[in-house]
Amino acid sequence: KEFGTVLKEGPAEDHANRERVAKLLRFSSTHADKAEQDVSLEAYVARMKPGQKEVYFVIADSFAAAKSSPHLEVLRSKNIEVLLLSDRVDEWLVDHLREFDGKPLRNVARGALDIDAVQSDEEKQQRETLSKEHAALVERIKKALPERVSDVRVTNRLADSPACLVLGEHDLGAQMRRILEAAGQKVPVAKPVLEINVTHPLLQRIESTAEAAAFDDLAMLLFEQATLADGGQLAEPAAFVQRLNRLLLTMH
Repeated sequence: KEFGTVLKEGPAEDHANRERVAKLLRFSSTHADKAEQDVSLEAYVARMKPGQKEVYFVIADSFAAAKSSPHLEVLRSKNIEVLLLSDRVDEWLVDHLREFDGKPLRNVARGALDIDAVQSDEEKQQRETLSKEHAALVERIKKALPERVSDVRVTNRLADSPACLVLGEHDLGAQMRRILEAAGQKVPVAKPVLEINVTHPLLQRIESTAEAAAFDDLAMLLFEQATLADGGQLAEPAAFVQRLNRLLLTMH
């Protein structure tokens, strides 16, 4: 409690003692879902599922936001533990502490989520089938959001949410981006990937919308929802409210 944040600077500042310092670090995790940081990396590794190759973590601005992140949905459903990181220094830490005990650290909100080792062949086949069946919807959403997203794809992360935003493999996370901006540094513009849960009723509603303007409104709302769920801020809150009002007025 006294020195945790300072210790988290260790792997970057004291490379020679990185492994020794890593053993002293403590985190919150989905194992107990409590804000107290008392989970060691050694304890996490000891609880890893058979076939699990990576140490999973999620980064947010607060414990509550990390705990409720949509990126955890499938992992929670499979009882796979995820470290919940919310200290300001956490993104800096994981950028320098790339692995522990030979296990890579993996941000569940970055890049393609590889959980093949703990997925059944039936689940993998189902996702491939959904991707093919809804390829036209993916293309329509991509065309509706060319300035907002770098790609759209069918998710293997989500169970309950309609969509989520995923960082590119080499893009800066929100924490590092804010730290650099506060220091007056220029931060490169990066467009996230939008992952969609095609089994969600909202996606089914969007898919059945033929009118172009209404479809574009719904696609944009889907993106803005995902931005808010990710703890982000909307570039144009007033436009979001207008879009939402238009949608509410068409409800029967």
